[in-house]
Order: sequence, then structure tokens, then C-alpha cells
Amino acid sequence: MEVKAAAVKMLFARLRERGFEHVREGHGCVFGFIDIENGSRLTELAERAGLTKQAVGEAATELERLGYVERLPDPKDRRAKIIKLTPSGLDACLTGRRIFAEIEREWAEEFGEELIANLRDAVERISASEREAADGRPRSAA
Repeated sequence: MEVKAAAVKMLFARLRERGFEHVREGHGCVFGFIDIENGSRLTELAERAGLTKQAVGEAATELERLGYVERLPDPKDRRAKIIKLTPSGLDACLTGRRIFAEIEREWAEEFGEELIANLRDAVERISASEREAADGRPRSAA
């Protein structure tokens, strides 16, 4: 099992244990990329997640039905909508982030802090490079 799959499996199992039984992996494209304070446009979420607007829209619609997000008019452009976390959504999102930090700490204890820090750094650098490439910019030197 790859590292990402293992982390995701652990994350969602722990979310279910903590009462978020309806939150599933497909909702990560919203919870993982949303601006917690101000909400985000669907197009922003899709871009950040590397998915289509349709895929993210389906996840947002399901989360709205479950009471985790709401769609509000964008104050900058009334034609657009902002997807914003409800109090339940904020709780789920922050709980997920705390769980992920727990998993990271557990792995650091088991495999060493330096290895996990290097892994995190590598993932962040690769992600930044992929975002640059998707934007048509040359990749940064590593």
C-alpha cells in the first residue's frame, strides 16, 4: 500500500470513529483545499485539487446535503457562488487536519522525525512543481 493510500485509510477510519461517518475520501477535494475562513469558489477548489469542476461540484453538492457546506453569493461577483463551511463542516475539516497531524506524529515516532520531515518536504516540493507545470510555468529547480 502506498503512503498516501495508507494515510487516507487511517484518516477516514478515525473520522468515522469520531462521529463523521458520512465524510468520505471523495470529499477531500473540498475539505483539503477550502479557505476555512472565507470559503472558496468551485473553480478555485477544482484547480487546487487538480480535478474537474464537475467532480468537485458533485462533492460540494453532497457535502451541502449533509450540512457541511453552504453556497453563498460571492460578494465580489454576485453571479458566482462561494462554498463555505458550516459549523459542522468546520468541525469535520479541523478534526481531519488534527487527525492527519496525529498520523504524522505516530509515523515520526515509528520511523524517525527526520524521515517524516523529509517526506513532507518532498511532497510539498513535488506538489508546488506540479502546480507550476499546470499553470504553464517552468518547474523550479529542486
